[in-house]
Amino acid sequence: MRKPFLEFVADNIVLVDGAMGTEIYAHGVFINTCYDHLNLTNPKLVREIHIAYLDAGADVIETNTFGANRIKLQKHGLEKEIQAINYQGAKIAREEAGDDIYVAGSVGPLGERLEPWGILSEKEARDIYQEQAKPLIDAGVDVLSLETFSDLHLIQQAIIGIREKFDIPLMAQMTIGDDGNSLFGTPPERLAVKMKDFGADIVGINCSVGPKVMMEAVEKMVAAVDIPVSV
Repeated sequence: MRKPFLEFVADNIVLVDGAMGTEIYAHGVFINTCYDHLNLTNPKLVREIHIAYLDAGADVIETNTFGANRIKLQKHGLEKEIQAINYQGAKIAREEAGDDIYVAGSVGPLGERLEPWGILSEKEARDIYQEQAKPLIDAGVDVLSLETFSDLHLIQQAIIGIREKFDIPLMAQMTIGDDGNSLFGTPPERLAVKMKDFGADIVGINCSVGPKVMMEAVEKMVAAVDIPVSV
């Protein structure tokens, strides 16, 4: 039986699974499809990918819900299925993970900028993330993984919004460029400190660049904060 996630992280090097989207694509599903919707239309494929990662030795598997927020789903006409897509995504992963492996609810950016640079208010962003988080938590995820964010302002609202309503471990990850900084020029050590200050339990980076740049960034993040760092 698994211990609470943050206790496990404190005592172990934790191996999380890899990308879901590229695996779905590798199985012949083209990118004009809503990958999150496969939780409802092709759960067998989603299960197969989870099982392959479990067989490879993952301690944590992530739900197929990276883009399952209101803004992204609207583009496919699926905004009324937010609850079902997220709940089913978490349910599939939970069933395959069993009692020993952890499940992370995958939560991605919205694809829209916040005011004053975009159309979304801070409250709208918080509401959208609360709406996505609830069915993931209801279906039994151990941690929420906010990942592949390029905008520190947006991940701030995601963390604050989730913290307002739910008591669950939060992993927050930004993307960086080849210079080691975020899209808007923030250095990785600053990203780590800010995400911790916003309320994340684990901070880190994912996607976009290769291991050399990431390694250098992670070393700076580890030196800047006293909480676990993910990459």
